Amino acid sequence: MQCICRRVFKQNKNYNRTITTSVPDIRIYEVGPRDGLQNETKFVPTEVKIELIHKLASAGLKNIESASFVSPKWIKQMSDGVHVMTNIKKIPDVNYPVLVPNLKGYDIAKKCNVEEIAIFPAGSEAFSQKNLNCSVKEGLNRFRAVAEQAVKDGLRVRGYVSCVVGCPYEGPISPTAIAKVTEEVLSMGCYEVSLGDTIGVGTAGSVRRLMKEVLQVAKPENLALHFHDTYGQGLSNLLAGLEFGIKTVDSSISGLGGCPYARGASGNLATEDLVYFLYGLGVNTNVDLVKLVEAGRYISNFLAKPTESKVNRALGDRFSNHLDVVKIAACKT
Repeated sequence: MQCICRRVFKQNKNYNRTITTSVPDIRIYEVGPRDGLQNETKFVPTEVKIELIHKLASAGLKNIESASFVSPKWIKQMSDGVHVMTNIKKIPDVNYPVLVPNLKGYDIAKKCNVEEIAIFPAGSEAFSQKNLNCSVKEGLNRFRAVAEQAVKDGLRVRGYVSCVVGCPYEGPISPTAIAKVTEEVLSMGCYEVSLGDTIGVGTAGSVRRLMKEVLQVAKPENLALHFHDTYGQGLSNLLAGLEFGIKTVDSSISGLGGCPYARGASGNLATEDLVYFLYGLGVNTNVDLVKLVEAGRYISNFLAKPTESKVNRALGDRFSNHLDVVKIAACKT
């Protein structure tokens, strides 16, 4: 078996893009404070959310999705977005993006002096109706207005596409349909589109089929991977995606996450597990895993629930220097 860190080219006769198993520098996009917490029934106070964000930044994460400006009527957990964004102590080189559903939400976010927003069209008709109360086409039109205004105002815009492999209401989703939505989102001015396996049914095989189709309309550097770990396939799906040159991965501290409109969806790929995985590949993440474990334990203790990160469970309190963990992950003496 070829080592993933060695550059190996494979040419698929049915696909005209060269696939590589080399591992690029990976950009970690932390979604815990927003996507990770939005489905929690226990309300997380503003000060706890802020402290979590501070701990994640202290661990070395550079992209931390911090709030959402959806209606409190639908997601009460995110009702304090303004207070979160106006009270966090921002570090100059850290990005604190927020999720916005429409122009009203965008106007509120803009008043908080955010630099990046995220929009979230759906990849399936049924999920779009449940999550956005409109068709996929109508959702795209709604988000286009938001994206174009944000770009005009000088903000960065990121797009999420949900249910890229399977939908809780429709079942399997066509990769061609996801490619079309991705192309639309990029045309709005989004610098990046995050492909989300919202219910975590994907496998390495289905991810490869998806990537082959989406890469007909997008470059690897404009895509991110967002895997829920419902069936324990998060890391294997990630490895399949990295073969295509993807350089951005979404993850959530302590494996938190879920979606109120996707029954059966468990948490996201845990950030601790992702960082340990990348350590083993020799990728320098510049993230202190010991501090990251502390952040995961902090929010898990508040929620009174065990961490979903296997790495967090395994490491416990045994290490004080993250370089010792790097040696373990890389099997180095």
